[in-house]
Amino acid sequence: MIPDHVLTDAFVIENLNINQTPVTHGDALSVSIAAASIIAKVSRDRMMNEYDRIYPRYGFAKHKGYGTKEHINAIKKYGICPIHRKTFVKNYTDV
Repeated sequence: MIPDHVLTDAFVIENLNINQTPVTHGDALSVSIAAASIIAKVSRDRMMNEYDRIYPRYGFAKHKGYGTKEHINAIKKYGICPIHRKTFVKNYTDV
């Protein structure tokens, strides 16, 4: 099933050949965007729990990849791992 129209949370999805409407604060204004946000967060949290098993010294299960003091200290101590985004760690390393 392919939708006729897509609502997004304030951004346009490039290379998507479907009509779309970016909705600022969409998760507060649209039930479907809010539901998608919850699904995305739960999926990300599960992924971070799995990454915590692979890279335990970074504490992904606790901070879920956010720039907490604990996470930044782990990056400074151990360097980056393959899942770190270069744009995130550039402020904390020489990458």
